[in-house]
Amino acid sequence: MGNLSLHIDGALATVTLTRPELRNAFNEETIAELCATFTGLANQPGLRAIVLAAEGKAFCAGADLNWMKAMAGYSWDENHADAAKLADMLWAIYSCPVPVIARVQGDVYAGGVGLVSVCDIVVASDNVGFCLSEAKLGLLPATISPYVVRALGEQASRRYFVTAERFSAAEAHRLGLVHEVTTPEALDEKVSALVAALVANGPMAVRACKKLVQDVAHAPITAALRDDTARRIADIRASAEGREGVQSFLNKSKPSWLA
Repeated sequence: MGNLSLHIDGALATVTLTRPELRNAFNEETIAELCATFTGLANQPGLRAIVLAAEGKAFCAGADLNWMKAMAGYSWDENHADAAKLADMLWAIYSCPVPVIARVQGDVYAGGVGLVSVCDIVVASDNVGFCLSEAKLGLLPATISPYVVRALGEQASRRYFVTAERFSAAEAHRLGLVHEVTTPEALDEKVSALVAALVANGPMAVRACKKLVQDVAHAPITAALRDDTARRIADIRASAEGREGVQSFLNKSKPSWLA
């Protein structure tokens, strides 16, 4: 892969954007590589956590300028097909059963905000800036919007979609897009602590928790949903992992995933 690297160390996979000279901006190849990488990681049962990182001064600056130049001459059908690939990539990360931690060391613009929004946990350096800059170019953040609105919130999205203002990591934290803000020097320590927290929990339970939040967050509380949640807890209680976890807690012993 020419635009990113993948390193797997036991239960942890680290995916790193490796085009710092171009501020890790998207092009067709980067999108395809991210989609293929996360599709592959989704099928690795031994993984417990994924860190999405980037090299250089920017985390992701949105669309690559050369890619944008090419898109300027696209027909409607070509634009639609191109946007669908980005949508597929975002979905591959969002729907990956393994929790994804974004390690945000530099600025995040446009489609990069979408990339952060599909991650489950976001840790950012305190010097990072965010910007949904599409409107400055006469465009809109359509493909990333389902994820950004969920992560940033509807009211904040109303503002930042239309103003294209830059906002700080502190503001992103206040709005809920970012979970933790650290100094640049403490960034890796915080990411490692979160990885350790994930690995300390039941592997199947963590995956089930991720899916539970996605399924329940915007669903009306109907009889069907209440029954579904009852079925989910019954399933996990009756599973080998659930039984072992409860017995280990009661016996004050370590479950196998901590051995």
